[in-house]
Amino acid sequence: MTRDEAWNLLCEYSPSDSLRKHGLAVEAAMRYYARHFRTDEEAWGLVGLLHDFDYERWPGVPDHTRQGAQVLREKGVDEELIGAILSHVPWNEEQYPRDQLLRKVLFAADELCGFLVACALVRPTRLAGLEPKSVLKKLKTPSFAAAVSRADIYAGAELIGLPLDEHIRYCVKALQAAAGPLGLA
Repeated sequence: MTRDEAWNLLCEYSPSDSLRKHGLAVEAAMRYYARHFRTDEEAWGLVGLLHDFDYERWPGVPDHTRQGAQVLREKGVDEELIGAILSHVPWNEEQYPRDQLLRKVLFAADELCGFLVACALVRPTRLAGLEPKSVLKKLKTPSFAAAVSRADIYAGAELIGLPLDEHIRYCVKALQAAAGPLGLA
């Protein structure tokens, strides 16, 4: 699947601008990490872009990711990429464990990207100048972006073997590079 085909699929299944932007944010982080780990940037970007493409159509457990996986299989997407998408939700962990770097990084990037976008939206300079120190402070405020799992953010950094502040720094850099499409320039 090409990046354009993936974008069209995301748009077809996700009418909301916020979910599309979340896909773009996670795509940016996945591409950053693919370069960091010297692996397939295109494949990792597709996983980031498509990881929640089915959420608006099938938001419930266990349909989210499983219904989307069927759609992706019908489109001939590589099973390794589908497995990574399936692995990012807890109800698939037994069958699709986070035991591969691609799966670990998707899990680590997903919640953090959502949190970073929330941080940027309350700042006049958006992503410009966003430092890990201020993100860590916001993480300690349970009422801020309350729907974001702090436990998943901490677990994600640990899973990929990075200190949380470094993981935050990497993801902020990734999102800064995509600030225009994210509406955070």
